[in-house]
Amino acid sequence: MFTGSYFHTMDNKGRVKIPSRYLEILEDRKDRHIIITNWEGYVLAFPQSEWIIFAEELSKKPMLDPRYRPIQRLLISGAEECALDRQGRILVSQNLRNYAKLSREVVLVGALRCFEVWDRSTFESHRKQLEETIDEGMLHELLI
Repeated sequence: MFTGSYFHTMDNKGRVKIPSRYLEILEDRKDRHIIITNWEGYVLAFPQSEWIIFAEELSKKPMLDPRYRPIQRLLISGAEECALDRQGRILVSQNLRNYAKLSREVVLVGALRCFEVWDRSTFESHRKQLEETIDEGMLHELLI
């Protein structure tokens, strides 16, 4: 599972290094491709095998159901396949960099079955907001 936060620098071409721990997970799963897409102001990155599971589940939902259409439009329309290069980097397209307002300083954040790519300053602000809104009762329910 993808966990932890890793700070990296994105180069001028939009390439970002995948953390060693994430590369190990991808190698164990025999995934050499990552599907990246836009979501809530950041880039969401799925191992190809995990994306296939997600896409299959989404395709089972009624295509015209208004509950699923926004997810279909946003995630599917922004999806791009990225191959890992020899240095363990992925190329984030200009379109997705613009969407997520990614600067040179980025952070890769584990999200269990996938990971996120955030602009560092945006993530740090978001993280402070999260700390203020965590419901300790819900955490207690998860741990019991």
